[in-house]
Amino acid sequence: MDSYSATIINAVDKVKTAVVKIEVFNNVKGKEQAVGSGSGFLFSSDGYLFTNSHVIHNAKKIKVMMHDGTIHTAELIGEDPDTDLAILKINGADFTPVKFGDTDQLQIGQLVIAIGNPLGFQHTVTAGVVSALGRSLPASAGWAIRVIDDVV
Repeated sequence: MDSYSATIINAVDKVKTAVVKIEVFNNVKGKEQAVGSGSGFLFSSDGYLFTNSHVIHNAKKIKVMMHDGTIHTAELIGEDPDTDLAILKINGADFTPVKFGDTDQLQIGQLVIAIGNPLGFQHTVTAGVVSALGRSLPASAGWAIRVIDDVV
């Protein structure tokens, strides 16, 4: 196997149990119905995880599917629509969280790997290149348009 593929496979093996699929439910015509999904990742061994605010905003119920198919009901701890971040909590212990990197060490041209659940597809992996650092990104937060600074 080539070293590039081996690097990606090793990275996936290190974090695959910490990357989760998030399903959002609301009441539609009096019935609970799935209305969206997204990705998240565990950052603590006791079940705290990050996701995007736009994934869970206004959800009546949030479920988290683990790599092994186990499903947990999640509690919304907090969200910040302005930065598009949210923290959820699932019950359990001894989860293996991701290890944070240092964005100050990133360089333009560096290879990166993204692991997640885009458009409901579970456990998707892709690789790319850091194309820019320190960019500003216009984002909508409800009725207001704001700028998120220092985007990779």
